[in-house]
Amino acid sequence: MVSPSRQLRGGEEDERRRWAPGSTNSAEKALRVGKGGGGVKGRVSVTSRRATEVRVALPPNDSARSPHWTTTSSGPCAAGGGRAGGRLAAMAESLPPEMLSYILSFLPLSDQKEASLVNRAWYYAAQIALREIDVRYNIPVTAASLSSIKRLSRRHVSCVSLINVDGSSDANSVLQSISYYLGPHLQSLSLGGGSLTEASFVRLIISCPGLQVLDLSGCNSLFMSGKLLDQPETVQQVQKALANLRDLNLSGLRHLADSSFNRLSSCTPKLERLSLARCHITFDPHRSRSAQPGSSAILSFPNILHFLKERASHLVALDLSGTNLTPTALHALGQVVGLHLRELVLRGCRDISTEAVAVLCRQQRDLTSLDLSGCSELADGALLVVSRGLQSLQHLRLEKLQQLTDSGFSSLHWLRELRSLDLAECCRVSGRELAKALEFPRGPPPRLASLRLAYCSLLKDASVISLAQGLGSSLKVLDLSSCMSLTNSSLLAISANLPQLTVLRLAWCKEITDSGLLGLADPGEEKDRGKKLNKNFGDMGFFLPQLPPEPLAPLESPSQETPNKQLTPSLLLLRALQELDLTACSKLTDNSLAKVLKFPRLRQLSLSLILEFSDVGLVAVAQGCPSLEHLALSHCGRLSDGGWARAASFWRRLQHLNLSNCNQLTEQTLATIRQACQQLKVLDVSMSQGISMAAVEHFQAQLPQNLGTQRGLGTYLTIGTIFPGAREGPALPTCPSSVGDSLARIEGPEELLPGAAPWVS
Repeated sequence: MVSPSRQLRGGEEDERRRWAPGSTNSAEKALRVGKGGGGVKGRVSVTSRRATEVRVALPPNDSARSPHWTTTSSGPCAAGGGRAGGRLAAMAESLPPEMLSYILSFLPLSDQKEASLVNRAWYYAAQIALREIDVRYNIPVTAASLSSIKRLSRRHVSCVSLINVDGSSDANSVLQSISYYLGPHLQSLSLGGGSLTEASFVRLIISCPGLQVLDLSGCNSLFMSGKLLDQPETVQQVQKALANLRDLNLSGLRHLADSSFNRLSSCTPKLERLSLARCHITFDPHRSRSAQPGSSAILSFPNILHFLKERASHLVALDLSGTNLTPTALHALGQVVGLHLRELVLRGCRDISTEAVAVLCRQQRDLTSLDLSGCSELADGALLVVSRGLQSLQHLRLEKLQQLTDSGFSSLHWLRELRSLDLAECCRVSGRELAKALEFPRGPPPRLASLRLAYCSLLKDASVISLAQGLGSSLKVLDLSSCMSLTNSSLLAISANLPQLTVLRLAWCKEITDSGLLGLADPGEEKDRGKKLNKNFGDMGFFLPQLPPEPLAPLESPSQETPNKQLTPSLLLLRALQELDLTACSKLTDNSLAKVLKFPRLRQLSLSLILEFSDVGLVAVAQGCPSLEHLALSHCGRLSDGGWARAASFWRRLQHLNLSNCNQLTEQTLATIRQACQQLKVLDVSMSQGISMAAVEHFQAQLPQNLGTQRGLGTYLTIGTIFPGAREGPALPTCPSSVGDSLARIEGPEELLPGAAPWVS
């Protein structure tokens, strides 16, 4: 694990060095406790595991300008502290666990784990966060997990996902261990894609009396025989265990039938959310009449409709994506008496018509989330009826609607509560009417926090500028990937008007240049473009080719640029950025990337396919973005071992790293990464010709065999499957004949079980 280091800004860096000599890894968070303005201000920092210290800054009163720092040491660094050290240690121990938990809640999960190693009080405070339902432990079903499952029981883990469940003896042992040690505290259990037996499933469920979320997606072996829960005594036991179940995921089940669905659903009297996505549902009324009630062969929509009528008062979310839902069936669903859905997902239901959506909007006016992506029959009329009929809507997804045009957005301003809008791959949307609909004061004060316009090929700069000006106070997520017509003008508008932006995706926006990132507007840019050939060949002839623009002076501040450049807002204004995607923005170079990419909060960055990105930019980005967890640098052919030797030490939080097709890298980079990036979970070095299979195997051999023992709550690496035909030897061929000739991918699950040995997929 990596100590929770977080770069401090401005003068705080000097202050940190002054009161923490010799310490380079610290996590610092400002704290304000209390009600109103009369709370107590403080600041807490956690250092690395070897020299564990707790630093608390408490000003004597709110008007104090400079806090009085006190340092509390524990562990090896606490020795010889005398009475003062003991008094400070007692102060840290006496902080309420609620206060400590609040402080730690600002840190990423990995840093919270490291903070739990400070002392006993911090350990228990961290467990509150680690027990949250959204912290999922992915447990590989192997014999190596048995010892760690027992240790996890002491943390009262509430959310577990089992990987590679089958009918083997090892799997049965793991399931029994989970039932005994984790079952009493589990609230969420995922068995997605597993092949467990019916008996094992029943034993596992009975041991989880507090279960609220159950994921059985893709567990076809459970329903293949059609006899799941066919014994009355078994049904009673399972019904008692699932009495509080709120969320049931049955998506992707090929063998789910009426009888098995009825028996399982009868055990969940408080069910609120149901997913039947991609299940084989029969909508033919003639076939359903001929089938026996509670058929063991098919899953019919009339049977599902009967279930909806029985549970209408409880059900709030339904997912029927990919089920070929018919307009008649959608009409019947909306007419269920007492059914007031809040969330409805109909993704990929291609037969749905605009008329059916209109009926649904009249009958289900309480919807707050609606997904109609991939419903290819829908056009502008569908968006018009949604805008006028569902005025409480907060989340709307309309991806891949090829018939949707700008005309459909004329009534969008009626959606006063809209928080997120997804229009990706709507190829006929230019954004003009969208900008007008969201413009204040015609519509309500903008509240839109997420907007996806990826692959909208008609989107132009004018629309993006209008959207940025209208949504400046609210927008946090903006996806403009593959909008290839966008230029620096769009980027300048984004930088100037969207200060709250946390996610910005500009992949394949190839017209963005260094000037756009740096905020340098060239007044003569349009005039200097010169003549270009067009499709009608009207301007065919001979003319002098344009000279390439002069490169910007390396690593100078914008104020030192050439006088014909006019200073405008740069990307540096987006201080809240946590994710940035500049994939294939091929006109970018080190000149801008090294100056602009200075975001202490940035966690995800993609610079793949930027051919001019070199070691100079790599080191500068490493210094400016020390909190990166996901980094993609594939096809950056100018990166070398020397650059990584200088940059890797700044990225101790790195978890996912893509270095595919970086041909200058060798096994020396692997050694550097292994030493510096000890929190790494996924490493992709496929098609990197300088890295041989022998080097990859040596890298694997050097990985710790028991990270759970060496690093406490550790993360894990696994060696991915090598494609057939991969060659083994000291070096890979210069021009591989197939993808498998030079593929080596090292990867691991998102949050693997602490204490389990590395496993090979």
